[in-house]
Amino acid sequence: MRLEWTVIRRLDGLLHGDYRTLFRGSGLDLADLREYQHHDDVRHIDWNVTARLDTPYVRQFTEAREIAGWFLLDLSASIDFGSGDRRKRDMSRDFVAVIARLLTRHGNRIGAVLYGAGVDAVIPARSGRRQVLNLLHRLESHRTPARAAVTDLGELFRGAHEAIPRRSLVFVVSDFQSAPGWEAALGRLSLRHEIVAVRLVDPLERELPDLGLITMQDAESGEQLLVDTHDPGFRRRFAEASARREEALQAAFSRAGVDVLELATDEDLADALVRFSELRRLRSRVAAGAVR
Repeated sequence: MRLEWTVIRRLDGLLHGDYRTLFRGSGLDLADLREYQHHDDVRHIDWNVTARLDTPYVRQFTEAREIAGWFLLDLSASIDFGSGDRRKRDMSRDFVAVIARLLTRHGNRIGAVLYGAGVDAVIPARSGRRQVLNLLHRLESHRTPARAAVTDLGELFRGAHEAIPRRSLVFVVSDFQSAPGWEAALGRLSLRHEIVAVRLVDPLERELPDLGLITMQDAESGEQLLVDTHDPGFRRRFAEASARREEALQAAFSRAGVDVLELATDEDLADALVRFSELRRLRSRVAAGAVR
């Protein structure tokens, strides 16, 4: 896949080959204890030491050399949307291709849980390029019924909790357009795994241009609505509703304690990954006390 290798070569240059700036990984060997810093994972607090010294302390671990990576892939009808040359589904496929290759070329295993009208398939974690090709084939060949039930990401997260046997690095690739109530299930999943929420977005989902009368259709229910985008009041209310949804999503991710990578259909994938890597690098330095 040409895009896969092109993006990986760019990332190798920009990240200087250090793929662990994207993936922290997890380990089992206790390396040290230090005082709790803002952004530290509260799951790593050593409560015995904290009680003894009356100051929060966290455990630091030696990272495991291998990472088990899992992709929770939302393949519901809404990710087929795209206002330009690329759909959200295309961004999902390209992201999976690049991250899967980055992981497997270092000997790590990858697996996936596919969600369409429900949890449709679980691909057990394995290593190697053949596993990457199998995952991409399953992703490309998956078809969701045009009139599927309303997306419920809580079902995906509960299915992943049962399917992933041990602590892993988990990428949730979705536009997070779902029935309410998924936040608690994501929070429970993050207690066991390191979660990265990969949010697929399109510019038209945030702000509508003046296109006059247009017909809008719900991708999952098929319901259609005629709207007048020439009306500035309608466009303002649309933008305000989008902003409220954005705030609610960010609050949900924060409560669940997960990192967020946003992938827009009009953005370069490599640029988004580098931006995400720099954010994680900075947060790690802040947590270690290297910078204020």
